[in-house]
Amino acid sequence: MSTNNNNRSPLFEGYSTERPSLLTISFASDPTASLGVQLASHDNGLTNEMFLPGYASVGAVPSDHDDDDDQSSPPTLAKKFGVKVGDYIVAVNGEGFRRFPPDFQDEELEELVTDLYNTDLINLSSSLDDEAENDDARNNNDDDTNDDTNNNNHVKDHDDYSYKPPSPEEHKRQLKGRVVHANASNPGEVYDKLLLKIRQVKAKQDPSDPLILSLERYMWDSRVHSWSRFLSARRGNVPEAMTMIQAHERWRNDFFPIDLTNPSLQQVLKSHSVSEVDIGEGDHAAVVYIDFAKLQMMAPKEGSSESLSISVVQAFVVYTETLLARSTDPRRPKLSQFVDLTGVNLKQGFKVNVLKKLYRTFEPNYPETLEKMVMYPVPKALVSVVNAMLSFVNEYTRKKIVITDDLFVVCKELGWNLKEIETCGGVRSYMKKHLKHGLSFVFE
Repeated sequence: MSTNNNNRSPLFEGYSTERPSLLTISFASDPTASLGVQLASHDNGLTNEMFLPGYASVGAVPSDHDDDDDQSSPPTLAKKFGVKVGDYIVAVNGEGFRRFPPDFQDEELEELVTDLYNTDLINLSSSLDDEAENDDARNNNDDDTNDDTNNNNHVKDHDDYSYKPPSPEEHKRQLKGRVVHANASNPGEVYDKLLLKIRQVKAKQDPSDPLILSLERYMWDSRVHSWSRFLSARRGNVPEAMTMIQAHERWRNDFFPIDLTNPSLQQVLKSHSVSEVDIGEGDHAAVVYIDFAKLQMMAPKEGSSESLSISVVQAFVVYTETLLARSTDPRRPKLSQFVDLTGVNLKQGFKVNVLKKLYRTFEPNYPETLEKMVMYPVPKALVSVVNAMLSFVNEYTRKKIVITDDLFVVCKELGWNLKEIETCGGVRSYMKKHLKHGLSFVFE
């Protein structure tokens, strides 16, 4: 059985783009309201901040369960507007607090929330514009923190008669995209100024002049979020991390799109030899499931092995991308991998080359995203043998690999329900019951 092929692209493009989405939050309905989130500062002078667009992001959004004690409480603005962890504040009332200029004009980007209060951040009221200009003048006189907008548009040679001042609309656009340079000798200064600006606007409690926050949302594999993972994978070595992330970007350009209609790939997808299981409880990550016995049975002929290997890698990448894109925290996306060795003769029939190909795709392109890899069932007497077969895995990833024949250990590591597995009659039946998204990639 397969799902309707209508409205589904046969090409899997992956889930990565450097283009953000916009989120505009107006406090017009309640000028004294709280956004209802915990902010994280990114004004610490750290190398993992170099690709972040602003100096403050949403670090945590209280869940619905946090309000259980007070069911009468109205939803926070964060919930009303759909704010998510990892959203970056880039402007306050049309005044930019950016680390670098925007790569896209607002008109090129998707606005995530319909403008409920007719707020136009390019054509804000004159009172907001005047206040922003006055603040800029004070900042230039009072401290050494400069911005590109002031440098380019306010300090001009009056003898240059060819100069034409920007139009009011262009001036406001430049102000919203203003870059504020961090003070290396005083980390946290820009973050504090951003918070001060928010407090000053809120203190007026003026419904006609409400607080307006401009946020940007980036996908999990954009440089905004992925740079810290690549930097961590290279233990803080910036040149090595830069080389690694550039190689990853070249790989994405070459690897995608994936043609889902390829017969060999369809064979892998329809067999569920590689699939997704998202049933972990609590904070456990979703799982990419690999049925090793099925993979080995699908390639009886030597000539078909290479084509199958490529398709297995493609299926693995499809599910890896799908799970990581659904992560609730794009800054730290996680998944686990479960290698089902049921029915595999580990002494004679364990083809480690399949795992090598998966590892050589996963390790350089999805660093710091693996929570656990569980290999089951492996008799205790063969654990050392399997460990020796995995000598190609680096020492940091090896610490995340669990090799066991104990179903209790599997459930503990992956957050699965032991009683349900036993009721289903084993892991494979449990997997079949909880497989997700398998049919959405199947084409007849």
